[in-house]
Amino acid sequence: MNTIFDRAFYQRPATELAPNLLGAIIARETDGQVMRAVVVETEAYQGVEDKACHASRGKTKRNAVMFGAAGHAYVYFTYGMHWMLNVVCDDVDLPAAVLIRAVLALEGLEAMRARRERDFGKPGWLNGPAKLCQALGIDGALNGADICAKTSALWFERGFAPKADMIQQSARIGIGYATEPWLSVPWRWYIDSSAYSDLIRL
Repeated sequence: MNTIFDRAFYQRPATELAPNLLGAIIARETDGQVMRAVVVETEAYQGVEDKACHASRGKTKRNAVMFGAAGHAYVYFTYGMHWMLNVVCDDVDLPAAVLIRAVLALEGLEAMRARRERDFGKPGWLNGPAKLCQALGIDGALNGADICAKTSALWFERGFAPKADMIQQSARIGIGYATEPWLSVPWRWYIDSSAYSDLIRL
């Protein structure tokens, strides 16, 4: 079994954690089976000053997990139909999180397919935060889950170490509600799909 990241790994700003989660393995245990996928796209959301961050309007029942200890899952519902997985980071009362935007399936493929048959086998099968949550069976029941605990049903493991030239950076996606400079800060990191095969050989 790969090494599970401990809490210290998450105790840093989202803008530092997000690129370092690329190549990490997300593991989800459900129905007695473990599914694994490698993280290939992330976005950082950092503090109340970040107008794209849920915490920008202060602490609420919905975003309370973001204000807690690093190394917990922040799972929220959006558009009345989709779940999104975020990893809480930084210090207590300094709300920050990394959105997991895309993964590449590694283990438990058929279990993922059973949950998300649509587009199976196509390049974009799990290239969205809602898609990966559906495939991995991640929903609101995991909000607040301790991803550092050995008894957790969701955790992250040390996986692959992408080379610098595999990683690209851009502005975040789908945050039209935010204002500048937050609309344009390059807080999205991703591994281009053309480098996937090279990544898993590292």
